[in-house]
Amino acid sequence: MLPSRGMRTSRRQFITVAAGAAAVASTRVHAVRQTSADAYDVVVVGAGVFGSWSAYHLANAGKRVALVDAYGPGNSRASSGGETRIIRSAYGANETYTRWSWRSLEQWKALFGQAQPPYFHETGVLFLARTTDPQTEASLTTLTRVGVPHERLERAELGRRFPQFNFGQIQWAIHEPKGGVLMARRAVQLVQAAARAAGVVYIDGRARPISETASDGPLDAVELGDGRTVRGAAFVFACGPWLPKVCPSVLGGRIFPTRQEVFYVGPPAGDVRFGASSIPAWIDFAEEIYGLPDIERKGFKIAPDRHGVPFDPDTGERVVTAAGRQAVRAYVAKRFPALARQPFVASEVCQYENTSNGDFLIDRHSERPNVWLVGGGSGHGFKHGPAVGQYVAEHVVSGAAPEPLFSLATKATRQRRSVF
Repeated sequence: MLPSRGMRTSRRQFITVAAGAAAVASTRVHAVRQTSADAYDVVVVGAGVFGSWSAYHLANAGKRVALVDAYGPGNSRASSGGETRIIRSAYGANETYTRWSWRSLEQWKALFGQAQPPYFHETGVLFLARTTDPQTEASLTTLTRVGVPHERLERAELGRRFPQFNFGQIQWAIHEPKGGVLMARRAVQLVQAAARAAGVVYIDGRARPISETASDGPLDAVELGDGRTVRGAAFVFACGPWLPKVCPSVLGGRIFPTRQEVFYVGPPAGDVRFGASSIPAWIDFAEEIYGLPDIERKGFKIAPDRHGVPFDPDTGERVVTAAGRQAVRAYVAKRFPALARQPFVASEVCQYENTSNGDFLIDRHSERPNVWLVGGGSGHGFKHGPAVGQYVAEHVVSGAAPEPLFSLATKATRQRRSVF
């Protein structure tokens, strides 16, 4: 299930490309006015984390690639546009996602190099568990088998190391010391810049829906909203919550964009206990909530992980609700007493775009053999960007069938989440 050794990129290659990416990132991104005579080997629609990494790896494989996005990499409507994301490797018994996350961390760090301010904060990640917790218990076995550094901490040790928590019913936890926090919005912009440095042509433009009423067969071009066309031999649609709009008959009932609220609590003046050097990122699966340290003085981040209501990424307003504030306030008061009376200093509304069970979608369009559909990553996908990009590039180049785990056939029309 992992990219082959032939598709791997050395650390030296990443450092070289990262230097070029930094130079590209320092310049303004301009739309490319493409002529109708131009044609690419691969056109990637969506410059989020999956699309940008796919474009980069396709270029690294020698392909001439165009990368198209309606609002730009790291924009506030995108699932990849939030300030921060956790990177961790604990996935219960699911070894594929554990391996992909661990390998992706290596690629992220190689791309970032010694850039300042940092794109990755090695805060560690803490997985809180009750007395009986099959998901977290299974993670112990998988992390050991894959070789990811971790430790099991019992209640007494948790209290000594992390006195900021009121652990309540928590009896033990897994600590991943090498996990941490990715600066998501800036990171995806750097990946897009790295793709451009590798030869990818970036184009600002909204892709119109694929015509699914015409005769079956290969797609010739993507039509943009202003009348331009982008021609290619193969196409990758990695446009997150826009996938149901681009391919409505195939994905309209199989990708579920939902509204998700994020809150930032301001620590007390002079209190450094909630900063990146003092407290890890943490996940409370039983209560479907997670949090990150106060990174770059933004505030202590807390967000519910349960799926929200259906959401339109184009028109949905991104203002948090009173009910959301109340629920998070109650959790903060219970779990972090020192923050109980502290104000929310910022908030965000983003979206998830999951498949029925949370597994990624990486498969050909059922009616267009040269079209690949890539998505379903929200809630846990950002960290996997490098591995997803490699996998996509390998399959587009080789034409190999995807693993059943990622196939369109395994994506249902009813949400039954099983991947956390």
